[in-house]
Amino acid sequence: MEDIKSALAEQIKVLEHELTVELPAEIKKAVALGDLSENAEYHSAKQRQEFVNARLGQLKKRMGELAMVNLENIPRNKVGFGSTIVVFDNTKSEELTYKLVTSEESDVAKGLISTTSPIGRALLGKELGDVAIVTTPNGKRELEILKLTTIHGAA
Repeated sequence: MEDIKSALAEQIKVLEHELTVELPAEIKKAVALGDLSENAEYHSAKQRQEFVNARLGQLKKRMGELAMVNLENIPRNKVGFGSTIVVFDNTKSEELTYKLVTSEESDVAKGLISTTSPIGRALLGKELGDVAIVTTPNGKRELEILKLTTIHGAA
């Protein structure tokens, strides 16, 4: 969790520098060229400024959400954020291992799935031995939980 927070903080720092130092300098140079109505540099810098402002808002909101995560509220015997789950996919007849992570960390190829993904949502709150039904574009999948290690057990 701290890795995510530090990565977000670094992105925020970079964007804030761009917004307060680099873009004002670009806009000032573009204004010096005169006639703003047909000044591509000016319009480009203003568009980038709007984008950076919006992205900063998104990142700060996400940082606030992550700050409110209380590990004590994550269940100790059910699937939750940070859990590592070994499942048997009855549809494909194969054993898979997933770890539930934030959307920023997700990497399906590495078995890191977001708590907001279809599989993540289906597994949340399930216990050892439960079967989760996941609806995918290719149809329904049944995932039987064979092994569960919560964030508390992994520490």
